[in-house]
Amino acid sequence: MKADTSELTQLAPTLKAGDKVELSGFIYTGRDAAHKRFAQLIKEGKELPFPIKNAVIYYAGPTGTKEGMVIGSCGPTTSGRMDPYTPKLLDMGLKGIIGKGERSDSVVDAIARNKAVYFCAIGGAGALACKCIESCEVIAFEDLGCESVKKLFIRDFPLIVTVDCHGGNLFKTGREAFKR
Repeated sequence: MKADTSELTQLAPTLKAGDKVELSGFIYTGRDAAHKRFAQLIKEGKELPFPIKNAVIYYAGPTGTKEGMVIGSCGPTTSGRMDPYTPKLLDMGLKGIIGKGERSDSVVDAIARNKAVYFCAIGGAGALACKCIESCEVIAFEDLGCESVKKLFIRDFPLIVTVDCHGGNLFKTGREAFKR
């Protein structure tokens, strides 16, 4: 299924764990260091560097850009490291998350509570993922280098819904299928 990030609020309730989605639109990168800074900004009552309502965050730290390319290799990083920060961001209006790996119960609950969605991108395929990125702009925390917050425009980025807002969790159902 093809989907646009601008439609994620309406789309998220229709998605089920296991659905394959080719996502297009604007997303923001943010890894560990950026999430720590997000938490500090929230604590201080300051605005985040991008509008969080209906946004999509991609847990990625792209490598340096090679000549003639928009971005370097841009694969997902392990999502669990952002679990302490994710429920608050979801409660603030975050609608989509892209990463890899299982999420904590508190994140799964926050996804359901906020009618959001967690997508997994293919790990180890960062060189292929960068081919779906049409623009890249550093928008915050430039001092963090590859972990700076970037605004990306993606087209037909291949993803799998792994946690849906109905409680579907591919990490659990996938394991159960192999036990049979």
